[in-house]
Amino acid sequence: MKDFVETHQGKIRGVLSCFDRMLFRGYLPLRCGAQMAGFLNQPHVRFHSLKDFLTEHSLRLKAFAQEMAQREGRPYVYLDHKRPMEREARALAEKDGIDKGLVCIFSILEPCRTFSFKFLKDQTFARSAQRKCLHLYYYFMEPDFGLIHVKIQTWFPMTMQVYVNGQEWLARKLQANGIGFAMLDNVFVEVENLERAQAFADRLPSLDWPRIFTNLTRRVNPLMDELLEGLDYYWVTAQSEYATDVLFKSRQALQELYPRILSHGMLCFGAKEVMGFLGRKLHGNFQGEVVTNMTAMEHRRIPGMRIKHRVKKNLLKMYDKAGIVLRVETVINSPEEFRVRRQVRRGGQAKTEWVQMLKGVSYLFRYRDVSRSASSRYLDSLAVVSDHSAKVRELERITSRKRVTPHRTVKALNPLSREDLQLFEAVMNGAHCVRGFMNRDIRDQLRGTTHLRGLRDDDRRQSAKVTRIFQRLHAHGLIAKIPRSRKWRTTRFGRRVMAAAILVKTHTYPELLERRA
Repeated sequence: MKDFVETHQGKIRGVLSCFDRMLFRGYLPLRCGAQMAGFLNQPHVRFHSLKDFLTEHSLRLKAFAQEMAQREGRPYVYLDHKRPMEREARALAEKDGIDKGLVCIFSILEPCRTFSFKFLKDQTFARSAQRKCLHLYYYFMEPDFGLIHVKIQTWFPMTMQVYVNGQEWLARKLQANGIGFAMLDNVFVEVENLERAQAFADRLPSLDWPRIFTNLTRRVNPLMDELLEGLDYYWVTAQSEYATDVLFKSRQALQELYPRILSHGMLCFGAKEVMGFLGRKLHGNFQGEVVTNMTAMEHRRIPGMRIKHRVKKNLLKMYDKAGIVLRVETVINSPEEFRVRRQVRRGGQAKTEWVQMLKGVSYLFRYRDVSRSASSRYLDSLAVVSDHSAKVRELERITSRKRVTPHRTVKALNPLSREDLQLFEAVMNGAHCVRGFMNRDIRDQLRGTTHLRGLRDDDRRQSAKVTRIFQRLHAHGLIAKIPRSRKWRTTRFGRRVMAAAILVKTHTYPELLERRA
């Protein structure tokens, strides 16, 4: 993203890339019907009373959760409909001042993938089925990760899910190392040392994730030391959000640029460009959808617009956070669309090749590399968008009323009105470039115009009117007095603005009108 940063370096504090929201899922080796049948045929499993067996262990998980909540003095809440559980858990943690341990437990009926069973000649047969069962959401405040949730399905195969926020992990890492920062709405708006922060963020994929998940599993599943002894969960990355945040120095700087890059993204990025951002090529055999849309984000603390590009199930999004940070976010739901370089066996020999990326947590480093590359390409493609905010401010400067004294103001200028363009043409006359101009010079040029109409040949009144015109132009910064003389000159700002207004009237506007016709 070097091009984008260099283009807007005067307005940017720096760039920080880090994992954001991450969902991991854990699966026992009981995913298919054959594996489940083998488990049920073990001597210690009473498959003849299967219903009682499944109900018993589902109730054990529920009772374990209720006992934990009672022991820790935290609420256990059954939800009869979907609610923003994370928001409620966070509010509860802030209210009760919980910085470590259990926050609360929610239970809710949700769809799940389980099994249906058939029995034939004392053998158990199982096949996949869709059902509804009780799911338990444990919300913990972890010293390293902040607020996380651990979700467990109470019916076999007891699939688990863990939610982690990489931004919270990085915040706690910076705090532990004495690096100052400020956060708002899950985004860093200021970081004391961005280089060290980036170095910490890059370490997140190398954490010992299997050990972390194993510890969480044993905290919420009492069957791991009994019925499920010897069985381990296999953990995968169900969803990965990787955010590249461009920290601007002021809200105004981002608000002036953001509408232009939003428009550029919608108008200029087609399927070919979006595929290129994700490191892929659009070819004739591509099967899938490439969709771009823009939506309003009114639910946020600071409302804004978001542009989203979708390639199959993977997403590339851009939006503003907290009004001062530009975020480009890559969401990977289907990692098989990407490649990873690893060792494989071909013909009995070990070779290193580019192969399809899988969901295993060992590939998190590749999730990071793919996502960061996509964000960098996206931002660099936006470097061509010119920032016209300074020019717009110059236009606003002359089109707004100016206060000269506490009790006196001068009215605004209209660069496209006939009267004000007559003034611009008079003071921009080439004859005034060397020696400047006096009241008499402009008075001669404005004779016959609406400015002096009705004053006839009364030189005194005409001179007073031109003096008031000078005061108005001077208040807007278009002309300046030449010291120790009665002469005036046009300022550099005045030459630029007045020349642009004359050019718009004589050339740009007629051309645009003809083009639109």
